[in-house]
Amino acid sequence: MKPFTLLIVIAFIFSCKDSKKPSYSNKKIDSSTETQKHSGKKLMETNCYVCHSLTAGEDNRIAPPMIAIKKRYSVGNTTKEAFINSMQNWIKNPTEENAKMFGAVKRFGVMPKQSFPEETIKQIADYMFDNEIEKPVWFEEHYKEQHGNGNGRGKGMGMQNNKQ
Repeated sequence: MKPFTLLIVIAFIFSCKDSKKPSYSNKKIDSSTETQKHSGKKLMETNCYVCHSLTAGEDNRIAPPMIAIKKRYSVGNTTKEAFINSMQNWIKNPTEENAKMFGAVKRFGVMPKQSFPEETIKQIADYMFDNEIEKPVWFEEHYKEQHGNGNGRGKGMGMQNNKQ
């Protein structure tokens, strides 16, 4: 009986060496992985892309793309705090007088008032400020046409009808 018991013990020992053990690593998480996990990204995709679609064509849009919003709200030396506050102010009180994107208001109208919790807006704005926002395929050409090369000679800010 002893050889049988010894055989079981040996089999048990060798079977344990192949068991799955958790792997622990000091390896730093890739920043793109952190971006994918940012709660603001998912909130933006769920709440904002309904109207600010990434895939809608330039002529079929009902609202400007999120990259356009980021570009407009982060002009100059805007701090993250100022960016988040501006986004919260607009979403809480979207009026023509409170608008920063005059061309978008002219084209799409004033955004309907939303009832998002302040923390949701903060997370979305935090994500937008710190991360690259995906662009629709037509966006770069449109942006250059509307805003020129950044020296204020484009057609943005309501300048479409003014001849210079």
